[in-house]
Amino acid sequence: MQEGRFFHGYYDCYCYLPLYVFCGRDLLVAKLRPASVDAAEGAVEEVARLVAHIRRRWPQVRILVRADSGFARDELMAWCEASGVDYLLGLAQNTRLVAEIASELVRAEAKSRRTGKPARYFKEFKWTTRRSWSRTRRVIAKAEFTGGEANPRFVVTSLKRAECKPKYLYEKLYCARGEMENRIKECQLDLYADRTSTATLRANQLRLWFASMAYVLLCAVRRIGLQHTRFADATCGTIRLKFLKIGALVRISVRRIKIAMASGYPIAQTWSEAARLLNAAASARGSPA
Repeated sequence: MQEGRFFHGYYDCYCYLPLYVFCGRDLLVAKLRPASVDAAEGAVEEVARLVAHIRRRWPQVRILVRADSGFARDELMAWCEASGVDYLLGLAQNTRLVAEIASELVRAEAKSRRTGKPARYFKEFKWTTRRSWSRTRRVIAKAEFTGGEANPRFVVTSLKRAECKPKYLYEKLYCARGEMENRIKECQLDLYADRTSTATLRANQLRLWFASMAYVLLCAVRRIGLQHTRFADATCGTIRLKFLKIGALVRISVRRIKIAMASGYPIAQTWSEAARLLNAAASARGSPA
């Protein structure tokens, strides 16, 4: 009975619909939203706020907004075009889009059946919706035949052909968005950001921020303390299990804090080195570790 909790048809359950924005591994936004809104609800406001912050520090930096088809809304694309921000967004398929690549799908099917392997071709074209878009835009299509069936995919972008050819744009730029799904899983699964079980939306937003701050802190541990170890690319769940959920005897005196670990702890040396690096980084910034 939480405030803002609704049934969501896609997820087939009662839930919230949080909005996450990442830049690589860096978490920039974690906003709790009710599940009764559009997938892109609030995206323009959050992107505008982030872009303003970034450009105050780096006025000339180039910014690319990348998201799935739930965010391919005219409001967001028009704001990006007016604000000098590039975008690369998934585009939900429909009969008109599929008709644009009918010949490419036929070629892909013929090649796949001939070789026994998946086949794909790419095509770009100018396209607009019948009512919801305010202008035509560049669309990249992937005409793929795999697993015995067609698998067409589409993206819409502000990037020019001279900058990115269709194949590179889809395979290297857009598909890399899938890595952001792993960042969301780290927040939701490893750090329990989905434990939004209090009565009000405001209190559950606070819970989401607690989990988000835990993510930011563990990213700092990974970036600073574990950068030259085998855990440099470890997930937050692995770091939490290997470095935090351990038994130790802590003795605090006037001059020092002494941590005694079990002799069987297999990565005690890595833990010690990470602690040293984190302490050094804190000291360099003039703050206690």
